[in-house]
Amino acid sequence: MNKRQLWDISPPVHTASPVFPGDTRYSQQWCATITPECPVNVSAITLSPHVGAHADAPLHYEAGGAAIGTVSLEPFLGPCRVIHAIGCGPLVTWEHIAHATAQLPPRVLVRTYEHMPVDRWDGALSAYAPETVARLADLGVMLIGIDTASIDPADSKLLSSHQVIRQRGMRVLENLVLDAVPEGDYELIALPLKLTEADASPVRAVLRSLA
Repeated sequence: MNKRQLWDISPPVHTASPVFPGDTRYSQQWCATITPECPVNVSAITLSPHVGAHADAPLHYEAGGAAIGTVSLEPFLGPCRVIHAIGCGPLVTWEHIAHATAQLPPRVLVRTYEHMPVDRWDGALSAYAPETVARLADLGVMLIGIDTASIDPADSKLLSSHQVIRQRGMRVLENLVLDAVPEGDYELIALPLKLTEADASPVRAVLRSLA
């Protein structure tokens, strides 16, 4: 039996992980360490739920929206298409992805970087044009993802693409690492934690070959 190939599309999470300016960085302290008197290591961590690969909740962009632990898991697990729009500029427009939109599965991830900057903040990140998100929704897409820190420009105050997500009941993954993933169809597995009051959740996002 052939073993299905697995791609880990999550960036490493540690104290040097980049965060949105002003957001809470990852930090860790040891509450207990192994000694003759203590049989275990136990740590405490502090971080924004937007550090590393993560799923936004409606609560992130809608006052009174649902927390991430209450949303359905269905969008985060199942058939997915990776589309390359490397070097597309500030916005992923329909022209950048139209070549790969025939018979779309319900989940679409867009790669914009040749090499995703896992070690630094990129204020010039590529984002989705809101019209692109709307057209994907029209085609039945329930989840979109991207290899940058946001589906909206870093300096956006309107968060237009997030508002399309809100209006259309879609879900989103951000900060994915798609450097090694060829364009094509996969199985996505990127389940958020059941954080019942949080505006987002870290995920360990992976892609698995279909055969």
